[in-house]
Amino acid sequence: MPPSNRPMFTMTADALVIADFGPRAPRRRRAPGPYRRLLATPGARAFTIGNLLARLPMGMFGVSAVVMIAGTRGSYALAGAVTAAGLGATAVVAPWTARLVDRHGQAKIAVPATVLAALGSLALLLCVRLGAPAWTLFVSYAATATTPNLGGMSRARWAHLLDGDERSLHVANSFEQAVDEACFMLGPVLAAFLCTAFFPEAGTLTGVVLLVSGVLVFTAQRATEPPVRGRGPARAPLRAPGVPPLLAVCLAMGAVFGSMEVVTIAFADTQGHRSAAGVVLALQAAGSCAAGLVYGARSRTGAGSAADRYVWCITAMTALLTLPLLAASLTGSLPVLAVALLIAGMATAPTMVTGMTLIQRRTPPGRLNEGMTLAVTGLLAGIACGSAAGGWTAEHVSPPAGYGIPVTAGAVALMTALGWVRR
Repeated sequence: MPPSNRPMFTMTADALVIADFGPRAPRRRRAPGPYRRLLATPGARAFTIGNLLARLPMGMFGVSAVVMIAGTRGSYALAGAVTAAGLGATAVVAPWTARLVDRHGQAKIAVPATVLAALGSLALLLCVRLGAPAWTLFVSYAATATTPNLGGMSRARWAHLLDGDERSLHVANSFEQAVDEACFMLGPVLAAFLCTAFFPEAGTLTGVVLLVSGVLVFTAQRATEPPVRGRGPARAPLRAPGVPPLLAVCLAMGAVFGSMEVVTIAFADTQGHRSAAGVVLALQAAGSCAAGLVYGARSRTGAGSAADRYVWCITAMTALLTLPLLAASLTGSLPVLAVALLIAGMATAPTMVTGMTLIQRRTPPGRLNEGMTLAVTGLLAGIACGSAAGGWTAEHVSPPAGYGIPVTAGAVALMTALGWVRR
């Protein structure tokens, strides 16, 4: 064939592919997940790191105090009563601390308040170490009540940075709740390990170091700190419509957490595995943390259905709380109890996220940290009651019977939420 009549096949390999199969679609980059986008907010990662360091001891102090006091004094009732007194004092002092934070700024109030709380923890350590009278334990632990609400301050920063973006605020609330659960997942494990592997006071001492250093890092991030708004509106968050019933639910839920912690430690002790109590409690927090992250990644449904979701979440939590009671009563096996606690914890974070969202919506502007702290105060007061009731039941009846306290508290939370929604 002459050259002039020969077909021209001088295309490159890429051009041949395009000719055969049409234009190649550009590769689509996967969009970042909601939590990655959240932490990409300017300044978010810096204050989150400090907040994580400071919040980890929140899961350490309770277990450390129970192990330290029960190990030296031989009484879970005393250990539960001391922690209850400290949490009760926090329930009274924390709202005043939060109000000062709203009026004067996070950095100016949080640092001195943390130093006072650290001194209280060190005083408790010394009183236990030196064999001081029992009343000194109550006074020392009550001095830790000035610990600032780090979760509330972090949520206030998110509300300031996101400025009304409801979808992003939902993700931020879920992230913060997952952080809470992660701290209560890792904290008990670390505390139990330190108290048993080294010396009984090691958990408290480590917690003090982490708390002070974390608060210093957190408050150093001044660019993300919410602006001070003076005294704020005349109406206090406690008097805002719909807030008191929500705080009552927080009180009942706190009783669930407090009783569960003390009873689980007592149950593990009767099995001869006191050091495993932290791991067992961590599994409950792990289930809650995973559920919280999944709940936050989902698209938020209509704003009007938040109250209904709250009731359904509490219903699920109350139903799942029967599993640890059945596992401890019917099997007496610590591994079976651990699995039951893992499953039971899966309803905790969605319940807390929805509850905190409802309280945020009803808190007057300029007093968000105080509103969040009132919710935490309700939880702490409930934890105090639950710790005392759980410790008494575990010592005077039996540890398996103690798991009836969280079920009862969950039922009270459900009845309170149902009454509020109907009104």
